[in-house]
Amino acid sequence: MAAPMLRWGCRGRRWAFARVDGGSCHRRGAPTGSTSNQIRGESSVAQQPLHTAQKTRKGEHKWAAVVGLEIHAQISSNSKLFSGSQVRFSAPPNSLVSFFDASLPGTLPVLNRRCVEAAVMTGLALNCHINKKSLFDRKHYFYADLPAGYQITQQRLPIAVNGSLIYGVCAGKKQSQVIPKTVRIKQIQLEQDSGKSLHDNLRSQTLIDLNRAGVGLLEVVLEPDMSCGEEAATAVRELQLILQALGTSQANMAEGQLRVDANISVHHPGEPLGVRTEVKNLNSIRFLAKAIDYEIQRQINELENGGEILNETRSFHHKLGCTMSMRDKEGKQDYRFMPEPNLPPLVLYDATSLPAGADPQQVINIDQIRETLPELPSVTREKLVQQYGMLLEHSFTLLVFEELWKREGKTPGQIVSEKQLELMQDQGALEQLCHSVMEAHPQVVMDVKNRNPRAINKLIGLVRKATQSRADPVMIKEILEKKLSL
Repeated sequence: MAAPMLRWGCRGRRWAFARVDGGSCHRRGAPTGSTSNQIRGESSVAQQPLHTAQKTRKGEHKWAAVVGLEIHAQISSNSKLFSGSQVRFSAPPNSLVSFFDASLPGTLPVLNRRCVEAAVMTGLALNCHINKKSLFDRKHYFYADLPAGYQITQQRLPIAVNGSLIYGVCAGKKQSQVIPKTVRIKQIQLEQDSGKSLHDNLRSQTLIDLNRAGVGLLEVVLEPDMSCGEEAATAVRELQLILQALGTSQANMAEGQLRVDANISVHHPGEPLGVRTEVKNLNSIRFLAKAIDYEIQRQINELENGGEILNETRSFHHKLGCTMSMRDKEGKQDYRFMPEPNLPPLVLYDATSLPAGADPQQVINIDQIRETLPELPSVTREKLVQQYGMLLEHSFTLLVFEELWKREGKTPGQIVSEKQLELMQDQGALEQLCHSVMEAHPQVVMDVKNRNPRAINKLIGLVRKATQSRADPVMIKEILEKKLSL
């Protein structure tokens, strides 16, 4: 196995909340149904007001919604899951691709120890059972950004199973009462990410960037124990805080480090569960809540108008605020799962099963990882409330001062200077940075010169990311326009 490459993120310590208004969110723990229906047209609800699943008009039957989530979190590691390629956001396209990532003949996977340790740590923090033996599988499907024609995952025997995620929802007139809720975790598995397809609508072409291909992912599968968008969003937010506290993932949704698929169905209480739809690739907690609530209401409207729900995959159009059909799932896709022939079973140990004289670099000790678990956000919150009598809403503000606690005797100005958080004022350095970004992204520069109105904003965004949002976008735009002679 590859040597461990550790990179610990900042420990987030914040509250995650959902709002419960008038009983509009009722949790239900039954699994989502998968009954097939005939294909037919669906009524448009894009312009209709959204109502929660349980809100009814006079004479109508109540509806209950069932929501389950599949969450993909990018593991914080210096290299990919099965190759030594570097992992870095916003690198020039196809600059971080090894022979294995490109699936050249004769290349073999080498498992990254750091990714395994991150999976074990995450499983322990989420109250999972860690399997001492887990297996890797090939999941076959064909797409342009998957050069091998298959993805290495853990379909048969994942690394962790049967966990739970506890989160709190706010209720009451003043939202001062916190109701603890639990969503079951079916499993956590290791798998490799695919590449990225870049669609150029002006030229009617699609380009492929394989920098992301092979990056290690944690897939966290949540059981369908939720019933509305706000509840699901709160659970994801809590998971995001836990991953950040552990350092196993930066979980930055804006950079694609945390992506969510939602499975949604509706039914009348006491009746069989409805047909589910899947909303794919939700990359914002706010969009996640909106997409789920929209899809719940769309299904209710469809059924109340005499229609049927299709077992299909949908996407969320954030500008229109609605879900849209992508492909139908009536005929189940055959992924032709098979054991990964180039990877042996992954064997883990604990204090009782550790072989005598074992090399610590060649084995992973579950108990040893358990001892290194940091304080989780829920524990920090409990201390603030119980020991200091703090109101929940005040914890938000108090934690804006975490660095002050750590750096005793230093002023806020000194901390900002040391951590380089101040606004970037060096004109020469910013010009050099703009030049480097332009050289690394020639296609975007060409789009700017061809008067693509979105291209200049993309360049500005790339420069801001390179400065960690420390540069004034107006100054960046002025420099870019001067360099491009616009």
